Amino acid sequence: MAHAQSGANRARRKKILKMAKGYRGRAKSCITVAREKVEKGLRYAYRDRRTKKRNFRSLWIQRINAGVREHGMVYSQFMNGLLKAGIEVDRKVLSDLATREPEAFKTLVEQSKKALTA
Repeated sequence: MAHAQSGANRARRKKILKMAKGYRGRAKSCITVAREKVEKGLRYAYRDRRTKKRNFRSLWIQRINAGVREHGMVYSQFMNGLLKAGIEVDRKVLSDLATREPEAFKTLVEQSKKALTA
């Protein structure tokens, strides 16, 4: 006869197998394999939540740099000019402006240039 499980054990197993849905082979059905795979997946998720922030910042900087170069400046000069002009706009918003609102972005570039020459 099959071994009876306590409610807590069954709940723990069900939770892990539910998280392992979509995995291939025994990783989705065998509790010992599923537990290892789920734990590894959670480790990746934890690590990559931080990596995602780095990747997005890098992407925003590339977009800003591309937008700024159309107006004859480079990223570092532009950011320095904004700092001197007292304009506090984060990179996410600047990137969005560079891609979606080129006219508004152009005015920021001009203000940055003015602050550098003043």
